[in-house]
Amino acid sequence: MRALMQERQLLISTLIDHAALNHPTVEIVSRTCEGAEHRTDYKTVRSRALKLAKALIKLGVKDGDRVGSLAWNTHRHLELYYAVPGMGAVLNTVNPRLFAEQIEYVINHAQDNVLFFDITFAELITELRPRLLSTATFVVMTDRAHKPPGLDNCLCYEDLIEAEEDDYQWPQFEETRASSLCYTSGTTGNPKGVLYSHRSTVLHSFTACSMDGLQLSSQDSVLLIVPLFHVNAWGVPYASAMCGAKLVLPGPWLDGQSLFNLLRAERCSVSIGVPTVWLGLLKFIEENPHLISEKLTLARVLVGGSAAPRALIERLHHILGVTTIHAWGMSETSPLGTIGNLLPKHRSLPLDEQITIRAKQGRPIYGVEVHIADEQGERLPRDGKTAGHLKVRGPWVASGYFRGEGGEVLDADGWFATGDVASIDEDGYVQITDRSKDVIKSGGEWISSIDLENAAIAHHAVQEAAVIGLAHSRWQERPLLVVVARPGIEVTSEQILAFLSPRVAKWWLPDDVVFVKELPHTATGKLQKVQLREQFKTFVFSSDRPEAAPTRSDVNAATNNG
Repeated sequence: MRALMQERQLLISTLIDHAALNHPTVEIVSRTCEGAEHRTDYKTVRSRALKLAKALIKLGVKDGDRVGSLAWNTHRHLELYYAVPGMGAVLNTVNPRLFAEQIEYVINHAQDNVLFFDITFAELITELRPRLLSTATFVVMTDRAHKPPGLDNCLCYEDLIEAEEDDYQWPQFEETRASSLCYTSGTTGNPKGVLYSHRSTVLHSFTACSMDGLQLSSQDSVLLIVPLFHVNAWGVPYASAMCGAKLVLPGPWLDGQSLFNLLRAERCSVSIGVPTVWLGLLKFIEENPHLISEKLTLARVLVGGSAAPRALIERLHHILGVTTIHAWGMSETSPLGTIGNLLPKHRSLPLDEQITIRAKQGRPIYGVEVHIADEQGERLPRDGKTAGHLKVRGPWVASGYFRGEGGEVLDADGWFATGDVASIDEDGYVQITDRSKDVIKSGGEWISSIDLENAAIAHHAVQEAAVIGLAHSRWQERPLLVVVARPGIEVTSEQILAFLSPRVAKWWLPDDVVFVKELPHTATGKLQKVQLREQFKTFVFSSDRPEAAPTRSDVNAATNNG
């Protein structure tokens, strides 16, 4: 028997229609690449998106065609978020932080017909344009007054908008139609494309607006730091339209001072970004302690992209008075997979114990199933201790990569192997202990590089830390701790090891500590351990080297000198 419910399709266009009708004057504030502040609202975003959809049709864009964007978080990029999928095409948000060769690969692999780009990337486009084989039209995202010289053969975004009326009608089609295409970071080999649908996007938005999700609502002013080119900005632009939240878009201005000024001026209640962003904001505040007296309205921050160290969660609480919501996901999960909200039984716990729970990656949200398995694929217990390979499945989890890259990615039961090593406790809280490729195998046991990093960052002199496993003649691998010290603070390897000694198992203690000026990061802010392992591939542990070998002090000095 079929139900007697209306079969309305879950389309992205319905999100902006809803916001324009029910939250028409809610602000969208952005700092543009030209340096100005721009204010608009949901009603205007919809109007301009409709005009842009008409312009795209005149440019020859058809159903299923890919339209690329190489842009920061601005109102124009947000308009593309609705115009392109709304008309039935696919928005390919290209990460400008990738290497030029990778950007070229992504645009060619996606076969973008039209490419929109911010003025900050004019030089890059000039360099790449002869090699972008499928892209017939280039649109610079500015007005005519700010169009950079040398781009005469590129169209101007505002000219496209001004030439159209907003009388376009969004087409109706099946909700399983592709809506957007995001590529992975490409840390090993070429980036791979994850192709989202209208259905997966709208379902994901419901979760972001739920109390057990990101808790977004019409009461919120959201500083969206996570880039629009990174997994659909974690789905927040679409979820904000669903609930009518105010959006604040920082453009390319992501330094601590710029973010602080936006948080204060726009009375933001929520903000979303990777750990390195919060470290930068806290560094600015600590360097300007008089600003602490200027009360922010920020109540909660969502941290994801890489594991948030416990010390970061503590500093956010004690310095800014905010609640940290730790989340886990990846491009292949749209990206939300688990979210770290507390259960009722945790509310009465001391703050220290609450932070211990918040430092985990959270519990699965409805729509995502998770389990851990051993090397043979057998399920492991949810006891909070046993670690295994994390697998997921659900309606917004990828079933494969664009154009079949990477081959079959699901097992016989439809589970996707995430590449993470994790434990799951009896309440369902997931604790990521490492990436499968980063876990350190020492004497037949596993050492979590993430746990060691989190312990090291708790030291007051450590700004950032990374742990990698290097070859050892006796133990197979041993951990090397690579540290960036806070400016103006002197610290020694011995002091850090003494600090770690009571905090981790004795056999986990790094065999050596080296200091560097900075750590390499991927285009999405994650530690680039492949590069670190290459950098230190000839390093020999003091416990594993002959007397004539260089000392740890020699290595530290050489590394700090370049």
